[in-house]
Amino acid sequence: MQIYVVKPKDSIYTISRLYNVPPDLIINANQLPNPNRLVVGQAIVIPTTGSSYLVQPGDTIWKIGQKFGVSYQKIANANGIPVTQPLQAGKKITIPQKPQRPGEFFGYIETSNRKITPEIEKLVDQNAIDLTYLGPANFEIKRDGTLKAPDLNNFAEITKEHKVAYSMVLTNIEDGAFSDKLGTVILNNKDIQDKLLNTIVETAKAKGFKDIHMDFEFLKAEDKEAYLAFLRKAKERLNKESLLMSVALAPKTSANQKGQWYAAHDYKAIGEIADFVIIMTYEWGYSGGPPMAVSPIDPVRDVLEYAVKEIPSAKILMGQNLYGYDWTLPYQKGGKPAQGVSPQRAIQLAAEHNVAIQYDQEAQAPHFTYRDQQGKQHEVWFEDARSIQAKFNLLKELNLRGMAYWKLGLPFPQNWLLLEDNFQVVKKV
Repeated sequence: MQIYVVKPKDSIYTISRLYNVPPDLIINANQLPNPNRLVVGQAIVIPTTGSSYLVQPGDTIWKIGQKFGVSYQKIANANGIPVTQPLQAGKKITIPQKPQRPGEFFGYIETSNRKITPEIEKLVDQNAIDLTYLGPANFEIKRDGTLKAPDLNNFAEITKEHKVAYSMVLTNIEDGAFSDKLGTVILNNKDIQDKLLNTIVETAKAKGFKDIHMDFEFLKAEDKEAYLAFLRKAKERLNKESLLMSVALAPKTSANQKGQWYAAHDYKAIGEIADFVIIMTYEWGYSGGPPMAVSPIDPVRDVLEYAVKEIPSAKILMGQNLYGYDWTLPYQKGGKPAQGVSPQRAIQLAAEHNVAIQYDQEAQAPHFTYRDQQGKQHEVWFEDARSIQAKFNLLKELNLRGMAYWKLGLPFPQNWLLLEDNFQVVKKV
């Protein structure tokens, strides 16, 4: 796979001729929302085997192999030339694809705040082939230790069809928001915990769940030790039932990070208890905040570099958003929240308003501005092939277990193209 960025006067046909790939193959692979009206700055994944490279003065096959991490013999074989043949500067040669490394991928499905339409379920079904785990979010824990279950649609059947481990996502959500008070009740009452764990096991057996995913957020700092004690208790019980236990963690950069989202999440201790963790490395740009990238690469790196100091990298899944936001300007704190947009919808907006897409090299994220029919200015930040490849590169650099997506059901075909190009998806079933 290769990533091409649309230039002025480009068309799908000029791009097709450049790579000698049929137009329909490019259109269908990217599910282009605007094949006859490409946007300047739009990133397109070209479905090719390997990549092209223009030979530079002084290059040898061995030097090029070192540069790309590919055997020089494979480069010679891919181009039908002897390994000792001198290379002509300016000549285009093929670089074979590097061997894929294994990776685990978790897909959350937000069920609490939206209706799962047939279109959403169809996308979940299509994406499940590239997943290790699938988790409907959320099972809300009640104060008496019972559970409020989400609508599970046909997710169990999807997990069976695609050999995906079904994950039960448990939260301390009450009245539509994470509740520290509910957390305190659960974490400090043995009888409620015993009933909760019995309910979890019974539900898991009845519904076919293989992983129990603890997503306790906004806990009080004074409940940190109680949370660790509960997780140890839960892990001991779940081990007896041959169930995995994973834990969601807030994006911290130090052990003593202040703030209620962070204080009760002890990376080192939780990393020792859980089978794996998901670090929520997104929402720097959020609906109620000022316009910016949702998951800018440097803050994501800062969190993950701290995480691997506390938790074995083989236990860490990087959190990744499958969406962006459209802000109405000027931004005012407490004003109208930004609207969520899928990457495909963002490209459509740029095409409809005839504006170019910019790419922020520091954040490693695409963005653009436009003016709507009412004359209001908008700023949009979203994800594209370049931004997701930057995250895949970071994942591989830090040797992480894999990636977790919030949230499935939003069209982003380039993510799945590049995932398959970079990784061999591990299946647990």
